[in-house]
Amino acid sequence: MRYIKIYFTCLRIAFSQAAAYRADFLLGNIMSLLSNILFPLVTVVIYANGASFPGWSMWQVLLIQSVFAMSTGLSSMVTQGVMWATMDHIREGSFETVLLKPLPPLFYLTAVNFSTGSLGLFIGGLVMTVVSAVKSCTSAAGVPAFMVLFLAGAAVLCGLDLIMAAISFKWVGNSRIPEIFDSISEFGKYPAGIFPKAVKVLTAFIIPVASVGFFPASALLGEVEGYMLIAVIPCLVFLAFGIWIYHIMIKRYEGVGG
Repeated sequence: MRYIKIYFTCLRIAFSQAAAYRADFLLGNIMSLLSNILFPLVTVVIYANGASFPGWSMWQVLLIQSVFAMSTGLSSMVTQGVMWATMDHIREGSFETVLLKPLPPLFYLTAVNFSTGSLGLFIGGLVMTVVSAVKSCTSAAGVPAFMVLFLAGAAVLCGLDLIMAAISFKWVGNSRIPEIFDSISEFGKYPAGIFPKAVKVLTAFIIPVASVGFFPASALLGEVEGYMLIAVIPCLVFLAFGIWIYHIMIKRYEGVGG
């Protein structure tokens, strides 16, 4: 209960800071949304020129990408700040100041680095998801499965952020790490049917990024399959691994320079 109060106090502070600089807050969120909306626009162009993903209408593909954007926005608000803050502390040799806090380091960094700058991406993704779902004639019956799979997908992205943060303890100052994982997560923006079987298995159970966009969208479309729900397990394992490896790397932290 104490940690919950502390976390929500930090959230109130984050939004108060955003309210103090409204123009910066609005412009930051608009830019975040615009930088992530380009990919769905490419999909519109593809379908407008007569091409398509076999078996998927334009609105169904946009639904996948909209859910992906919403998941990205949620995970960015919660854990992306942890990754960047950890990288900065390690590079500057100031992580000791985090260890001196009377709170678990990971909890502290998560609480004080909540990112209001990704709120626009989350809301934009939500709006696009609703529009795409209506245009795709989805059923309300798929909403419970959608919620489960959506949260599982967000857990994967949070796990990726924590793994990247943990890597920075030894791979000091390498801001290219996120680009590596971003390339992997891109698979979650597409229908799984366009990939070879090996890639399907990889993105469903090994690095389960299919749960970020494709699986939740399939649930809304009434096409959820048993293996998609089973994939929730590796999603949770992925998040748990991210938390575990972060704590392990803290214990191995040796001071300035990693």
